[in-house]
Amino acid sequence: MTGQTVMTGSRLVDRIGNIYSKMFLHPAYRFLLLLAGAPINVFVGIVYLYGGKRKAHQELRRSLERKLLESGYRDRILSETKEQLTRKHHFFNQQVDQKQLEHEAERITAEKFKEALQRQVEAQLEQRHETQVTFAETFRMLIHHPAFLAVTFLPGILMYALIGIYGNAFLKHIVERLIMTVLVIFGVAFLVFTILYISPMDPAANILGETATAEQIAAFNKLYGLDQPYLVQLWNTLRGILTFDLGKSFAGNEEVMTAIANKFPVTMTLTVISTIVAVLIALPIGIISATRPNSFFDYTFMFIALLGLSIPSFWQGLIFILNFSIKLQWLPATYSPENSLSMIMPIIVLGTGLTAAVARMTRSSTLEVIHEDYITTAKAKGLSRRRVLWKHAVGNALIPIITIIGLQFGGMLGGAAVTEKVFNINGIGSYIVDKQFIPDIPAIMGGVVYTAIAISIVNVVIDILYAFFDPRIRSKMKQY
Repeated sequence: MTGQTVMTGSRLVDRIGNIYSKMFLHPAYRFLLLLAGAPINVFVGIVYLYGGKRKAHQELRRSLERKLLESGYRDRILSETKEQLTRKHHFFNQQVDQKQLEHEAERITAEKFKEALQRQVEAQLEQRHETQVTFAETFRMLIHHPAFLAVTFLPGILMYALIGIYGNAFLKHIVERLIMTVLVIFGVAFLVFTILYISPMDPAANILGETATAEQIAAFNKLYGLDQPYLVQLWNTLRGILTFDLGKSFAGNEEVMTAIANKFPVTMTLTVISTIVAVLIALPIGIISATRPNSFFDYTFMFIALLGLSIPSFWQGLIFILNFSIKLQWLPATYSPENSLSMIMPIIVLGTGLTAAVARMTRSSTLEVIHEDYITTAKAKGLSRRRVLWKHAVGNALIPIITIIGLQFGGMLGGAAVTEKVFNINGIGSYIVDKQFIPDIPAIMGGVVYTAIAISIVNVVIDILYAFFDPRIRSKMKQY
């Protein structure tokens, strides 16, 4: 039992050292490693800098470099490189700029000289049966001492947690996507705020009216911090996003977060239901069209899908209201949370474009897959057509379909303002549009940023689904 524990501990230590070395090859992860484990890395750096082997290697490199320079090796490379570049320019009838030629020759010579020096250093070290000690290898040597791991565990817990995340391919994939999402959200916040800041519209003048005096406008700007410098206002906005406190809107004096909390679920609910309904309709249509290409069903379904992509949503909504609400009186013309029938027309209008796009993508992706060699092999083995279609074809055709669903969902969520205006839906889209013409900066920032957060989260889910459905992506994830 003790022997097994020792072996397990040894494998764990080896794994930590290997992951550390692998992370050290990537600049971003190297920076995070050095930052997260700063106290430990300082000690490792001291050992690395004052290690006897490293000094010997440096002296060997300097000695070999001096010998190569004294032998005239670099001058010969430079002369040969200039001659080759001159012949190349003459061959292509190009004008030779002497300064540019000399600069290019110096660059190529420096690279060749560095490669030759490195080869000689490695050859000398191989003759001495030594390996060049790097910073990462110094850590790997130290981590094998039980005392080092025990002493450094608490001060380096963030670094070891980072190593653990990197060692798990799926967890690393998710964390990387979450970090990218955070950067995108702050990028969106910065961009939106900057556009609103440089906008020629004056919130104080628009809200107070033309009769407002200069003193009233100045008091308004001071009350909402609009008289502060750009960087101060930007920082306050970003801090409000992080703390979920964007203050009060300029118009109506309502809490922005309260307003968003009331309106965002409405838009999200309609978008999610529209997406689910669209996917449930579009996938079977696309698969049927792919399995029966150039048939009556194929032409009919794809023609309808083309119409769905071509119809503007606002026109479709107005036609629905005119026919189903005013003329037939089947459905209510405006949305009401208490009436489930009022959701039917907005859901259909929102989901029409997605249904058409997913159906066409499902057809083209499935058609492409069913002609692959492995599908032919599966059929030759005697598998039923249904089994080949669902187990081998549809599964491999899902990646581009998932991409379309993710992109279209973001477009539906961000572009729901038109549908909300047509059906008088009190959602986040119409809220942002109403506040845009003031401009009500806190309200717009809240609506846009939290919509961006929702879209980014959906994209993270899509990235995770990629790895779940495509084994090629899983194997690629494990390689780096």
